[in-house]
Amino acid sequence: LPFLLTCVGMVMMTYILLSLASSPHSQDFPGGDTMPMILGMGSFVMAAFAVLFLFYTNSFLIRRRNREFGLYNILGMGKGNLAKVLAWETVIMALISIVGGEVLGIALGKLFELLLVNIVDGTVQMQFTVSVPATTMTTILYLAIFALLFLRSLVTVCKTNAAALLRSEACGEKPPKANWVFGLAGFLILGAAYYIAVTIKQPLTALAVFFIAVLMVIAATYLIFISGSVVLCRALQKNKRYYYQLQHFISVSSMRYRMKRNGSSLASICVLSTMVLVMISSTLCLYLGLEDSLYQRYPRDIFVTAYSDFDEQALEEKIAEVVSRYSLQEKNEIHETTLQISGVLNGNRLQFEQDSLVDYDDIATVKIFTLEEYNRLAGTSETLQDGEVLLSVIDGSYSGDTIQIGTMQPFQIQKQVPQFVDDGDAFANVSRMLYLIVPDMAMMQELNERQAEAYNGYASVIQFYKGFDLDADADTQLAIQAELEQQLSEEGCVCESREGGRSSFYALYGGLLFLGILLSVVFLFGTVLIMYYKQISEGYEDAGRFEILQKVGMTKKEIKRSINSQILTVFTAPLLMAGVHLAFAFPMLYRLLAVMGLINISLFAIITVGGFLVFAALYALMYKLTSHSYYQLVKS
Repeated sequence: LPFLLTCVGMVMMTYILLSLASSPHSQDFPGGDTMPMILGMGSFVMAAFAVLFLFYTNSFLIRRRNREFGLYNILGMGKGNLAKVLAWETVIMALISIVGGEVLGIALGKLFELLLVNIVDGTVQMQFTVSVPATTMTTILYLAIFALLFLRSLVTVCKTNAAALLRSEACGEKPPKANWVFGLAGFLILGAAYYIAVTIKQPLTALAVFFIAVLMVIAATYLIFISGSVVLCRALQKNKRYYYQLQHFISVSSMRYRMKRNGSSLASICVLSTMVLVMISSTLCLYLGLEDSLYQRYPRDIFVTAYSDFDEQALEEKIAEVVSRYSLQEKNEIHETTLQISGVLNGNRLQFEQDSLVDYDDIATVKIFTLEEYNRLAGTSETLQDGEVLLSVIDGSYSGDTIQIGTMQPFQIQKQVPQFVDDGDAFANVSRMLYLIVPDMAMMQELNERQAEAYNGYASVIQFYKGFDLDADADTQLAIQAELEQQLSEEGCVCESREGGRSSFYALYGGLLFLGILLSVVFLFGTVLIMYYKQISEGYEDAGRFEILQKVGMTKKEIKRSINSQILTVFTAPLLMAGVHLAFAFPMLYRLLAVMGLINISLFAIITVGGFLVFAALYALMYKLTSHSYYQLVKS
């Protein structure tokens, strides 16, 4: 029944994700182009998880039925008859799962759509629809999964003889040997993954190596739990003060004989728990910090950027003309003429590189201002001699008295100055960023020519940027943005607004939160099911042993204490390891979220710690429920 319910739930979740991804209404959501992409990515993750997880849990079911199949074989049923039984069972399970899951998905799909609409601040569509593409894709996917489960079960049953199948439950397991090579390899791999996570400073590097680090942590977790659990049991046995207590003696002796299976189950629980914690903390933090990120990216209501040859005065007049038609005035104006150049910063030299195999930590963007522009923006009266520049470091630090750009003569850095302009550029840029103040426009033009020459003409140009606020509601701001875009597009200008960006922010962050919630629920059910099957399978195995112990004088109270000792020892480890994984992943996750606009590290820390505490409470509840099932089997 739990296996069937899990299959029904997974089919339902897959259908809902696919139907929302393919729904024409999703195009009407804020940032409609982003939403199908996020939901489609979630559907792929869901499908991959369904294959791996259903294979994993199905192995528990087949193992429990080995004796049953052996008995059928001895009573006269051949391997062909067993194959027919398995085939009919698979067909029945597939029909119940697919039909039940899709019916529930269709029935509850609107509820999930309303949840998504509220998260992304979209418009409700009350029309009820059934997605034919989603139904077809879901059916094909799970028919393929059940066909693979049937083949796997068939191979498992048919390759074993009847006598072995009958004795399968009585055989138990040999005490595994501690594999020190695997255990040491696990700790070394985990240490390397932790080192990567803690030492990475640049968001681009974190993005490049994140999935490598994740695979390293998963591999190390399995190696450590499978090998380390054996070592732990041996260490507990050698500790006489611990081992020679009634509840510990029984539990440790029992655990030692099934640590191979214990290790892989506990590692799976740990990995799933870590995935839930990472998804919920990351997506929830992005969503709750959305407004802060939005104002950092768009510090003014309206922005106009000219990228080609432009007449600054004529441009300003056109902007003022459009704004005045709405009986409004520009407020908190900011305007600047700048040049952005990018390259690889090695030491004190910025090199123009076209090689894609560069270290992401060395990529830097330098935004160049003239001295006159800097003095106006910063309200200062600095002066520069020939060959001198001012430098402002936005991200990180810069050591050295000179800076060289390309093959030009090094510039002498007169001094480093604080950040003097708030235009959203630093927020939008994921690489290291420096502001360089040069003496005049001639020097800026020369730098522009050198960059264009190095990149064969494919380089940024000198641009004019203007931002301003308006005392107007969101609709008026969007109308002004649209009119400016229409009038200025022919002149190579781009117009943006905070309200225009808001829909994209809600679509991206809201879509990720919605996906995080759905996948976290699925992974939580997966964790519960692994715990449940582990307790059930071990309960059947231990029932006979505890029956003998009761006959030689062990009370039910002592049995319960022994069971609690065993389960606590086993199930505390994955939660603690998941917490350690999360703590070491925190720096890398923050760098990754910085790419997407997260700036509030305190918020991220609070949500991460709070999420772990809430998950720990849920984990304790899951442990309590599954341990009750184990005790009921042993008691009976």
